[in-house]
Amino acid sequence: MYHIAQVNMAYALAPLGDPRLAAFAAQLDQIYAFAEASPGFIWRLKAEDLSSFSRDLLTDERLFATISVWSSIEALRAFTYRGEHVQIMRRRREWFVPLKGAYIALWWVPAGHTPDLDEVKERMDYLRLHGPTPFAFSFSQTFPAPITGGDKAESIGSVSINE
Repeated sequence: MYHIAQVNMAYALAPLGDPRLAAFAAQLDQIYAFAEASPGFIWRLKAEDLSSFSRDLLTDERLFATISVWSSIEALRAFTYRGEHVQIMRRRREWFVPLKGAYIALWWVPAGHTPDLDEVKERMDYLRLHGPTPFAFSFSQTFPAPITGGDKAESIGSVSINE
């Protein structure tokens, strides 16, 4: 069985403690609680868990990354584009600089696996360099979970979804 991992990158106009991000910062705990209560949510990287991850990837205090694992693409999509989270998405230009290239990467992970920052960086870099593939993709072009047979995993086809 596979779950979907995701990273969502954003580059803030200022560090989190800056008054320009006050409205965003005030909503973080609420939006995290909403995510954790959402159907299909499995795991997310929390600030207190960072000691077990590669800190050298976190060199810019204006760079934000949310990393999570969900039971399905549909569950992740429902959280991302519906409900309370969509209110934050609508206001993102107030707080974040538009990024060039991919800022969301999705990939399949075996059930029980939680990605570390090195894995996240590898997937995002791959998507930016090669575009959507079964190794790393986006909501606009998804790939089905691998089909396991013996000791090899295969992915079949791709699905294009228009947002």
